[in-house]
Amino acid sequence: MANKKTSASDIGLIGLAVMGQNLVLNMADHGFRVSVYNRTTATMEAFVGDHPNTPGGLAGYKSVRGFVNSLERPRKVVILVKAGWPVDAVIDQLAPLLDKGDVIVDGGNSLWTDTIRREKALRERKIHFVGSGVSGGEEGARFGPSLMPGGSREAWNLIKPIWTAIAAKVDRKTGKPLPGARPGKPVKGGATCTAYIGENGAGHYVKMVHNGIEYGDMQLICEAYFLLRNLLGIRPDELSEIFSRWNQGDLDSFLIEITADILRQRDPVNKRKFLVDSILDTAGQKGTGRWTSVNALNMGVPAATIAEAVFARAISALKDQRVAASKQLKGPRYRYKGSRASLIKAVEDALYCSKICSYAQGFALMAEACREYGWKLNYGTIARIWRGGCIIRAGFLQKITDAYRRSPRLPNLMLDPYFTAKIMAGQKNWRQGVAAAAEAGVPCPAFMSGLAYYDSYRAERLPANLLQGQRDYFGAHTFERTDQPRGRFFHVDWPDPDRPITKA
Repeated sequence: MANKKTSASDIGLIGLAVMGQNLVLNMADHGFRVSVYNRTTATMEAFVGDHPNTPGGLAGYKSVRGFVNSLERPRKVVILVKAGWPVDAVIDQLAPLLDKGDVIVDGGNSLWTDTIRREKALRERKIHFVGSGVSGGEEGARFGPSLMPGGSREAWNLIKPIWTAIAAKVDRKTGKPLPGARPGKPVKGGATCTAYIGENGAGHYVKMVHNGIEYGDMQLICEAYFLLRNLLGIRPDELSEIFSRWNQGDLDSFLIEITADILRQRDPVNKRKFLVDSILDTAGQKGTGRWTSVNALNMGVPAATIAEAVFARAISALKDQRVAASKQLKGPRYRYKGSRASLIKAVEDALYCSKICSYAQGFALMAEACREYGWKLNYGTIARIWRGGCIIRAGFLQKITDAYRRSPRLPNLMLDPYFTAKIMAGQKNWRQGVAAAAEAGVPCPAFMSGLAYYDSYRAERLPANLLQGQRDYFGAHTFERTDQPRGRFFHVDWPDPDRPITKA
């Protein structure tokens, strides 16, 4: 099956689903010879047969042993199979055939705790293990993804030449993706969208947070669309023009760009309609956004905007219940009477300010993970490698990189001068947009959650004092006092006001 039978392959890949095939072709376009194996031999044979003249060359193998033996040492093997037990099954096949110093790369969306476990087990066998986030979907895998590798630095050094070659490239000054990649003609030059993330599960953890932020971005965009559609009755093609204008300013991003494309698309079945109006309003999800939200709860990090994006998908799936409820549960009678232009601007500012909050939550979550797992994540670098290749690529990310360059220990993204100024400038409109949604009964949970997060974070005093009183009343959970040093706890025998306060 080999195109060049006399030489060993630079790298091998197991798992020739769409992502695996595209990543292989990306590597081959950059001159790397790639061995491939797939559990279904016919899939492997068809893939290699369909691509006989790649620059680097492909070699297909029917057995794992033959596949492993074809690789140059130290061997580098990428696994791209379904997360969970299939990854463990492939590792169990590979490990006995590998030697000390070889490296296995899991390029799927694995749970970071699984990656920590696998890295530890393979390290004991003197085999390197890298958990690498791969973002950008099929096109990213083919022409340049954002790559987030976690593992030992020694393992990173082994795969670095390949990873830096195949990753997305952006302009070094502007941070914008470099265009023009096509089969056999990869983009050259520019800054590469990969870097060493950290030890063991750090790469997969950062990819998980990326996906959680992606959920937030998508939900916020959907709420902007829904609010303008409902309050102003704007047609999808007009909305497309609005999103296109937004894409020329602060909201410049891949997701805003494709939203404009989606909104102008006519329905191929009925050309008089727009396709967006024919798509059923039930959203799917693969779990990484849920993982982000669960992890935020487990670590006590407020990430409600991301969680609301996950819950919004969950409630969208209750289609039959929602249809029935719409006939029984009525909302307000509301008609927007203000300026069309002012509402459009209010929604734009609400989208940008809520986006800042969503990213602030994601980066705060990564900061807590550093304390939990002993990682040393570079947040500016993470934002930098997200500028190209991945789904959330945006000009906005350069501002985050700049923020962490100014202050590497920035406690919250909202406290950076640039983002503080943006929120101050957009705050009035943000509130107007959220208020209009509430008055009209248009669900905008991520907008509302983002605003609540901002107001909570800036509040010197919150009602948790009453909450602690409640907890002490029914469960003797104790409380701290404002007139005593932090860390000293007290209890009252409720409800008798004459009982003395006692130290816990």
